[in-house]
Amino acid sequence: MIEFSLLAVFLVGLLGGVHCLGMCGSIVGIFTTQVPAGRARWPFHLAYSSGRVASYAIAGALVGALGQTGLLMRDAVPVQHLLFALSSLMLLLLGMYLAGWWGAVRRLERMGGMLWKHLQPLTSRLLPVSTLPRALGLGALWGWLPCGLVYSVLLTALASASPQSGAAIMLAFGLGTLPNLLAIGLFWESLRHKAQSPWARTLAGSLVMAFGVYGLIKVGYTFYVHGWTGACHVAA
Repeated sequence: MIEFSLLAVFLVGLLGGVHCLGMCGSIVGIFTTQVPAGRARWPFHLAYSSGRVASYAIAGALVGALGQTGLLMRDAVPVQHLLFALSSLMLLLLGMYLAGWWGAVRRLERMGGMLWKHLQPLTSRLLPVSTLPRALGLGALWGWLPCGLVYSVLLTALASASPQSGAAIMLAFGLGTLPNLLAIGLFWESLRHKAQSPWARTLAGSLVMAFGVYGLIKVGYTFYVHGWTGACHVAA
């Protein structure tokens, strides 16, 4: 299922631009003002996002390692399938959130606020962002900003039950967000109203929901064909 997960989370990152505009638009705007006068903006925005994506990959490796402990129970309970079903359900709910139909994903952001309280003071040490290494470091901290979209995808990394797969999943997600956040940084004013339009949110959310529904059908079919015990030995 890892190939499906990589494609799904890449598209979640790409289609999540409607969320990124609202969540990170102001942050990107602040970053833009930090670019030294006379310097090109895009290298700084690329450095910001590179640090952010690296943090996503680290988080994916950590939760993937956590999910790997489920393999110890593989002969008793089809843990990976259940985790994959949970991540697919989260994609379904996330699609509803992106479409503007359900806002409970925001509760996940509040759960991550405790970690961010410890990291946020570190950002002041990197200001002003006068060099690319500072931009990279600030982006790496930005990657730990509480975000329901990120937390939702971390469930898929958890379901991968592997540090390597977890890192790959979050890397794919981060690369999916890259075009949006680079565009926001370079063309903020012209993109803000278009990407927040109802039709854009509905289209993005519907496509993400489709991945969630497909994942749930796939898991359900596995249990239907192989049963509870047989599913333990079917590769996830």
